[in-house]
Amino acid sequence: MRGCPPVTGGEGGREGRLSGRQRPLVDTLSRWVEIPSVSTDPEHAQDVAASARFLRDHALSSGMTRAEVWETAGHPAVFAERIEDPALPTVLIYGHHDVQPVDPVEEWDAAPFVPLERDGQLLGRGTADDKGHMVMHLEAVRGILDAAGHLPLNLKMIVEGEEEDGSEHFDQLVAEHRGDLAADVCVVSDTGMLAEDQPALTVGLRGLAYWEIEVRAAQTDLHSGVYGGAVLNPLAVLADLLAGLHDRQGRVTVVGFYDQVTELTAEERSQLAAVPFDEAGFIADVGAVQGGEAGYTTMERRTVRPTLEICGAWGGYQGEGAKTVIPARAGAKLSSRLVPHQLAPQVTEVVERHLRGALPPGVELDFRLIHDGPFVLTPTDHPAVRLAARAVESVWGRPPAYIREGGSIPPVATLAGELQLPCVLFGVGLPGDRIHAPNERVVLGQLFRGMEAVAEMWRLFAEAGRSGLSR
Repeated sequence: MRGCPPVTGGEGGREGRLSGRQRPLVDTLSRWVEIPSVSTDPEHAQDVAASARFLRDHALSSGMTRAEVWETAGHPAVFAERIEDPALPTVLIYGHHDVQPVDPVEEWDAAPFVPLERDGQLLGRGTADDKGHMVMHLEAVRGILDAAGHLPLNLKMIVEGEEEDGSEHFDQLVAEHRGDLAADVCVVSDTGMLAEDQPALTVGLRGLAYWEIEVRAAQTDLHSGVYGGAVLNPLAVLADLLAGLHDRQGRVTVVGFYDQVTELTAEERSQLAAVPFDEAGFIADVGAVQGGEAGYTTMERRTVRPTLEICGAWGGYQGEGAKTVIPARAGAKLSSRLVPHQLAPQVTEVVERHLRGALPPGVELDFRLIHDGPFVLTPTDHPAVRLAARAVESVWGRPPAYIREGGSIPPVATLAGELQLPCVLFGVGLPGDRIHAPNERVVLGQLFRGMEAVAEMWRLFAEAGRSGLSR
C-alpha cells in the first residue's frame, strides 16, 4: 500500500505540510461565500446552480480527478472523486453547498454575501455551515498531493444543494447513484465542537419535523372600527394556539408528544454532565435569555430532549405607519427536534390533532408538513470512530468528547441506511458561529486544524485497511 507522509504541520506554531494552505483556503472560501446559494428562496435558484459549478471546478483544481454537477428535480448536487487504487479503503465525504436565508439583513455587520475577515474569523453566510468544511477537505487534498503526489486512500465527495431546505431529493439521488457513492466509511462534516480547546466528535443527531400552519377566520381583511370586537381576530387565535404549545415549566403540552421518548438513565445523565461545557457562556455568547424544559440541564435540553419551537409568525399589516385592519388570516412555522425512538409521522399526527382541537368553532386551519428526517446514533466503539478520535487528539492535543448534536442532518440516515455506511461526524464549528443567524462566522484556526485532522484521519483509515474499518 502506498503510504502518505505523516502530518507534521499546520496552524498555530505547528510545523508542516499544510501550513501553506491557510491563505488559499480563506481566499477560496471568500469567493464561494459571495455566491448567495439560498436553497429555500426560488429567486436564488440560479445562484445555487452557480455554487455547484464553483465547487465542481474547485474540486478539480484541488486534485480530484472527476467532478460532476448532478441535477435533481430541485437544486443540484456535486459529486467528486479521486480513486488511487480500488484495493485501498474509500471514504465518502458528505456536506452541502446551500445556505440559509439571511434575514434580518440589518443585523449583519457587513453584507451577508460579502465576506469580512477580522480577528482570525471569516464572517458571511455559509462560512461555517457548510462551505467552510468543504473547502477544508479540498485544501487538505491539495496539501497532501503537493507533498506526496497521491492520497493514501480513495476519496469521494457528495455535496448536496438542498440540505437547508429539507434534502427533498437526496434519497432519490442516492438511489440513482448508488454505485458511484459506494464506500467503506462516510465522513460527515456539518457538525461542531464544544470550544477551540475542547475537540469533539458528534455521535448523535436529533431528527426533525417542520410544519407551516395558517389560521383563517374571515374571507377578507376587515375594518377594525366596523368589525373590531364583533369578530374573531386570527392573530389572536394564532397567539393562543402558539402560547398553548408549552406549559409554564417549558414542557410541550401536546398529548402523545413524549410517548416515544426514552428517558435518560442516571448513568447517561452523568456521562453527559461530564462533557466539558460552558453553560453560562453558551447562552451569553449569543445574548439570549435562558429557558427551556424544567428539570434538565442546558446540555440535555439542546441535545437529548425533544423540542417544539416557533420559527416564524405573520399576519396583518406590517408596513410603515398605521392601517386599521383585522387580518383574514395569520400563520406560523413550527419545528420539532426529535430524539431517539421519536418518529416524525407520529409527532406530526399528534401536533396537528392538538392544534385542530384547540381551534375556536368556525375557524379554519391549514396544516402542512414541509419536511422531516429521522434521528441518528453512531456507535462510539466503531473502528472508524475510534480512528477519527485518534486523528483529532493528535492535532488538538487532547481526546475529543463524544457529544450529541441538537441539529438534524436527514441525509446521514440515508447514507447509513441505504448505503450501509458507518458515519463519522467530524466538524470544527463552534457554538458561537451563529449559524442560521446574522453574522455567521467561522474561526479560521478551526479550519486550519481541521485540514490536519482529516489528513491524519485518512492516513489512519488507510493504515487500517478496508477490513479494519468494518465491525
